[in-house]
Amino acid sequence: MDMPDYKLEVLAFGAHPDDVELSCSGTLMHHIALGHKVGIVDLTEGELGTRGNVPLRYQESAAASAIMGISYRENLRLPDGFINNSREFQLKVIYAIRKYQPEVILTNALEDRHPDHGNACLLVQEACFLAGLRKIETLDLDLPQDPWRPKAVFNYIQDRFIKPDLIVDITPYWERKVKSIMAYQSQFYNPNSNEPGTYISSKLFNDNITSRHQELGRLAGVQFAEGFTSKIIPKVKSLLDII
Repeated sequence: MDMPDYKLEVLAFGAHPDDVELSCSGTLMHHIALGHKVGIVDLTEGELGTRGNVPLRYQESAAASAIMGISYRENLRLPDGFINNSREFQLKVIYAIRKYQPEVILTNALEDRHPDHGNACLLVQEACFLAGLRKIETLDLDLPQDPWRPKAVFNYIQDRFIKPDLIVDITPYWERKVKSIMAYQSQFYNPNSNEPGTYISSKLFNDNITSRHQELGRLAGVQFAEGFTSKIIPKVKSLLDII
């Protein structure tokens, strides 16, 4: 039986379901529109969240995935709140990188309000390097996986503002981005909810989603944008590419 073709151009990792939607879903939709295959790997199920529950989070992430139009999504089920850079967790991330063989990886901010975000950043960045070492063995259906190292890793901007190294215009995808975020009805502003209020369920946080992306857009002279940081200096084929 033929194995499914999981090969992706862009793979986004998120510490929690909804991290990707909040921070880089517009960029994913832009690349899908360009004809690229895109996927998401959630590291945890968000089981420590004050609102909602794990089965509901899976329903919400499936709805958000349909809105974005991504090809694949899976959850590695690492423990929410306790992400670390252990060998055990590295091997799980390496497995996912080798499975999807992305050219570019997007992942959490290096430093942010939630400690899982910075820890996930370090975990994924190191796994990207280790995934290219042939003497690290991982298996897919009892078959050895081939080594794979993405060409670039970019960190998206989350709760804390970080000056971006590059910006993607997401203006054409703004309304769908908002819909993908609000697919997580248990997590964000809902005046009809009877669940306890949280930092991200407030109307202020909801309003700040718009203002943050407008702020990033202003830096690039567009209406809405997403920003990324990079440990490498991105190169361009032509100076005209950055106009």
